[in-house]
Amino acid sequence: MSLKRREEIQSGKTVLGIELGSTRIKSVLIGEDHIPIASGSHDWENKYINNLWTYSEEDIWQGVQNSYKKMADDVKHQYGVTLQKVEGIGFSGMMHGYMVFGKEGELLAPFRTWRNNITEQASKVLTKLFNYQIPERWSIAHLYQAILNQEEHLADITFQTTLAGYIHWKLTGQKVLGIGEASGVFPIDLIKRNYNQNMINQFNVLIAVHNLPWKLEDILPKVLVAGEKAGYLTEEGAKLLDITGELLGGIPLCPPEGDAGTGMVATNSIAKRTGNVSAGTSVFAMIVLEKELSKVYSEIDLVTTPNGNLVAMAHSNNCSSDLNAWISLFDEFSKLIGKDVDMNKLYGILYNLALLGDPDCGGLLAYGYLSGEHMTKFEEGRPMFVRSSESKFNLANFIRVHLYTALGALKIGMDILLKQEEVKLDKILGHGGLFKTEAVGQRIMAAALNVPVSVMETAGEGGAWGIALLASYMLNKADNEMLEGYLNHKVFIEKTGKAISPDLKDVEGFELFMKRYTNGLAIERAAIDNFK
Repeated sequence: MSLKRREEIQSGKTVLGIELGSTRIKSVLIGEDHIPIASGSHDWENKYINNLWTYSEEDIWQGVQNSYKKMADDVKHQYGVTLQKVEGIGFSGMMHGYMVFGKEGELLAPFRTWRNNITEQASKVLTKLFNYQIPERWSIAHLYQAILNQEEHLADITFQTTLAGYIHWKLTGQKVLGIGEASGVFPIDLIKRNYNQNMINQFNVLIAVHNLPWKLEDILPKVLVAGEKAGYLTEEGAKLLDITGELLGGIPLCPPEGDAGTGMVATNSIAKRTGNVSAGTSVFAMIVLEKELSKVYSEIDLVTTPNGNLVAMAHSNNCSSDLNAWISLFDEFSKLIGKDVDMNKLYGILYNLALLGDPDCGGLLAYGYLSGEHMTKFEEGRPMFVRSSESKFNLANFIRVHLYTALGALKIGMDILLKQEEVKLDKILGHGGLFKTEAVGQRIMAAALNVPVSVMETAGEGGAWGIALLASYMLNKADNEMLEGYLNHKVFIEKTGKAISPDLKDVEGFELFMKRYTNGLAIERAAIDNFK
């Protein structure tokens, strides 16, 4: 047991971050050196009720309380003390979705998560009206779709927020959002660091015919930027968070943020010309821009960092799931011949073998579309592997093509940014399961994007650590110290990560593969139309 850590906890010098992800709620306590010293988590799943993906309020609070309790129990177990006070707290959550409340603070409709693709009509109307990409999962799209559907609760709305904003409000009484989270609710004016007032006016004109008793600006949370104080934990809030009653009120909270923003912080990817890419079941890249894009792209979403810089997001629904299924076949085969191979070893053997394959995968083609893929305009998916009689069909090329295709849809979006918009990108940081086998995922990603790719050990700490860092920044920043400087000089100063630069032959090979990938989309369409 560290006496230093024990003293930090007893004197209230620690900082707490809690993030509500789609399958896990995680609480992380960090010390004065920003290193996690205790944690706790709660697993949960959304439910599909009345054609909607949702979590109940009861599920939300039970999850938050259990995650906090497990973290506090970890403190007691490791350091022999009871957690009663911390220096600051931050909350983060999955972005977007729909949570609206009445004048008594009651939830007027079941929480609709980002996963609900039910706002296509609203998304198209608002994108055209604003000349700004409004994805279906955004909160404003959900609100306008509810208006188009003439839902009964609309006249009673006094407040709309996100999951993180809801938790923050109930614990502090403050109706606020961090700017990164707010940028997934409604478009942001980058100069004023607030909602775009011209677009708010356009929206109010659009809905005037419905005679609702509110205007949009009346129901949205206030926008705050990283470093600003966002209220204090009330006595009631302390009891709601810690059901044992040990935690004291009066603790300052930082602005609640979205999981995209906290992911950027946790990977130190918030400076301009930097970015991060998360590659697992799905894959998405977030690139911090130096200027706005020249036009609207349906493939690119625009949000902001927690300090208000513009971020372009390219998101693909499919990444490693089909690749993992193929690896499982090799695991099944190894068991059949009496060779029970550890899965990590099996991944390592096959992934490293892929690096010995031809740069263009020997003419092979695959699509890992387990689900639909918006980047290539497919509403459904059909995983497939295709080869010609002239292609070089061997195991190295076979694994390599499945690694390539895991990034195929993402590359289409990234090519819009890097080639059409000529976005400058000095480095990108990778995290997620695709990078678990050392160097392989990095090299493939570097080939796909033609930029150096780094992986840091801290990338696995996740958004709960990221929001704890934002709370620490709020409390400990020097006068006029920017978030980038704080992270570079006080958090990541000795955590540079290992970078792999793109190999020219790999880059050229990936481009050849992408021509085959793009031309072959007609095969994927035929499979969807003819194979049920």
